[in-house]
Amino acid sequence: MHLIVPFAGTASPAGQHALKDLSLPNLERLLARLSPVHALGQDEFSLSLPHELALADARGWSLVDGALPWAAELAGQHGLPVGEHAWALLTPVHLHAGAEQVSLANPAELPLDERSSRQLFDDLRYLFDSEGFGLHWVGPQQWLATHPLFQDLATASIDRAVGRNVDPWLPDQRSARLLRRLQNEVQMLLYTHPLNDQREAAGLPTVNSFWCSGCGRAQAVAANAGPEVDERLRQPALAEDWAAWREGWLALDAGPVAALNRATGPVQLTLCGERLAQRWEAVPRSLWQRLAGTWQRRATPDLLAPL
Repeated sequence: MHLIVPFAGTASPAGQHALKDLSLPNLERLLARLSPVHALGQDEFSLSLPHELALADARGWSLVDGALPWAAELAGQHGLPVGEHAWALLTPVHLHAGAEQVSLANPAELPLDERSSRQLFDDLRYLFDSEGFGLHWVGPQQWLATHPLFQDLATASIDRAVGRNVDPWLPDQRSARLLRRLQNEVQMLLYTHPLNDQREAAGLPTVNSFWCSGCGRAQAVAANAGPEVDERLRQPALAEDWAAWREGWLALDAGPVAALNRATGPVQLTLCGERLAQRWEAVPRSLWQRLAGTWQRRATPDLLAPL
């Protein structure tokens, strides 16, 4: 059993404050008998999030920051002919223009149904076709594109940019010149699109751009590479709703983490924050080390704060 928990920790000062009196007895008990064996990531400025690196590592992929081929994997899941194409995930988004910066609104706050999404997709498609892109609709907020430029294009996970100034997270100007031009054309068309007029009248945020991520060619997946990923902390963390985040952690501790404690076979737990993904598992230890682990059980804030 291998459980990966994204957004288990945070670099946010408010999130760190929410950790101070959080008590997760099952997590503390579990990690007292496991050992930290492998860490991925380095800081909160990498393009790929630590849990993405952990999941890619479990799949046996090459770990290149910002170039983990999630789009190609999604294409395969939807039965598209992945082949040797380089893929990218295009997410319809709302960019908020403030006085000093442009920030990315949380896609979860952009209700976009299938009919509206397909209408936008169909109306924008000719722009992509004219530049040699292949475009595929797989979900209201999941459009897939193929083009040779996606082969070596490093892009930031959309979760890195949510609620933040987008400038530091945009692809390199030189390698993404064609993509930037296409994005400008898309934004101009969306600015006057009738669907956005309807959304504004209904008090909904407009769809005024797209976010590109998950680029690259498909990579083979290692056998038995199927960890469970529990994402219940993701939306509270992105929304900076730390009360809901704490409640999510309490539910995790009482559910999946408690189940790992009861498991009779080998278990692994990978906790991921904005900076690091730390994996724990059982390794041979002396009697003294096992006793010391019991006596020196680390409190929840000490376990999660470094992530």
